[in-house]
Amino acid sequence: MKLSRRQFNKAALAAGTGFALGAGASHAGPEHLIRKAIPSSGEKIPVVGLGTNRYGVGAGADERAPLQAALARFRELGGTVIDTAPMYRSSESVLGDLMRALDITEDMFIATKTDLENAGDATNGQMRESSEKLGTPDFDLMQVHNLRGWQKALPVLREWQQEGRIRYIGITTSNESQYAEFEKVMRAEDLDFIQVNYSLEQQTAAERLLPLAADRGMAVIINRGFGGGRIFERVGNEALPEWAQAFDCHSWAQFLLKYALSHPAATVAIPGMTKVRHVEDNMMAAHGRLPDASERARMEAFYGSL
Repeated sequence: MKLSRRQFNKAALAAGTGFALGAGASHAGPEHLIRKAIPSSGEKIPVVGLGTNRYGVGAGADERAPLQAALARFRELGGTVIDTAPMYRSSESVLGDLMRALDITEDMFIATKTDLENAGDATNGQMRESSEKLGTPDFDLMQVHNLRGWQKALPVLREWQQEGRIRYIGITTSNESQYAEFEKVMRAEDLDFIQVNYSLEQQTAAERLLPLAADRGMAVIINRGFGGGRIFERVGNEALPEWAQAFDCHSWAQFLLKYALSHPAATVAIPGMTKVRHVEDNMMAAHGRLPDASERARMEAFYGSL
């Protein structure tokens, strides 16, 4: 029997937080995924989601087949949270087509965004268009992308939320130059989620934004968990330290994701994944345990020494 999205989310909430005893294949089932709670509701979601800013491809089977395989594997491994946006070219349409082909639309926690300076009818129209492209009548999460038009957009999002067409609302940034304004919005508005860049390479969000999110009861989506793309160049020739096995880490991708996810305020990270092997590697960061405070400090010192 196929579960509706609401039934699926209730089942995930009841399942609680699963911790595997190790990171081996025998402990890699969906039932062992680490889940964290959304503060405003208590609903728990897997800590590794899927970013789709590279899903904006054409209609050709050669372009879409790898993405469909990655999405199918993501779902098979227990992934539910998918983040997209209208500005990611055709990503919403492609994602909608792939979810329908796999018959998983109702199983997913779908997050997308608005990005219009002129709200009102324009924002309403954009969200209706996203609904059509994604093939869903409502959204789990709607976010104001990079704060664009947030003053006018948030009231529209709240209207949809009150009508039951949006479950959660939030704001996003991936640019440190927006942090001051971002903090002001966080202090002034009641939000369910924020989305911000945070990694071993880009730790500034941990100074004010992440603690504020915890204080304000806001879930945190981590984007750019691999930094600006230079992290792998920096660590690529280094051997993964043996002590990383203590927190069930077996690759550099897992090392970086587990660092971001182990911040007490972090809820879910959304690395971009267009290949099955990347899905399988990244999803293992949601298994075993996350680093504790002393291990996080050791990770920071190690990275700083490279």
